[in-house]
Amino acid sequence: MKSFELSRLLNTNSYPGRGIVIGRSEDGRKAVVAYFIMGRSVNSRNRIFVEDGEGIRTEAFDPSKMSDPSLIIYSPVRVFGSHTIVTNGDQTDTVYDGLRAGKCFDQALRARTFEPDGPNYTPRISGILHFEGDTFSYEISILKSNGGDPSSCNRYNFFYDNPKIGEGRFIHTYKCDDDPLPSFEGEPEIVSIKGNIDEFTDEIWENLNFENKVSLFVRYIDLETGKWETRIVNKNQA
Repeated sequence: MKSFELSRLLNTNSYPGRGIVIGRSEDGRKAVVAYFIMGRSVNSRNRIFVEDGEGIRTEAFDPSKMSDPSLIIYSPVRVFGSHTIVTNGDQTDTVYDGLRAGKCFDQALRARTFEPDGPNYTPRISGILHFEGDTFSYEISILKSNGGDPSSCNRYNFFYDNPKIGEGRFIHTYKCDDDPLPSFEGEPEIVSIKGNIDEFTDEIWENLNFENKVSLFVRYIDLETGKWETRIVNKNQA
């Protein structure tokens, strides 16, 4: 499978929607997770990421402009024990509650399908990082309609053990900007992860479409100590 420069995948696609990148840093010492959101409507663009305990949540930048909080206000990142969860919706809580009940990532997501926002039927994309000692593995899931047919849900789960140094996987909700928005297709894309947390954050943010980008979260987790660094960028606060 071909490897891509993340910057190129982003700057050649005006609307990938929401995206997750998970992988291992260039120096091999950090697990890497990134999540970004984009928006085309006033309601979607009226958001920021804020820290919430060990994770983050979305909230309205200007509460007076919030017309519909469903599907756009949620906790994209939560931490449960040695697991870091990242998703594009309130299924973050579904996974968190499932883990607490003894279920695995895939089992927890069986309770969910794609978003009820026809005709797009936006896929639910989710990821989880599992830490054990100074090693980690990760999973990525996508729940999507069957070619735009909401009568059935296609479920795909990808597991990555012993992640390669300087490499990650990138999944996003939409293949491109269109009407209706076409869902992501195929395996999560292989991308290079270069530089430190600030360089990687800049690479993503600077290559997202200026009009449509909203917020970005990036976290580097030290595999030896378990400590992390986090960066949050909000267009509304720039």
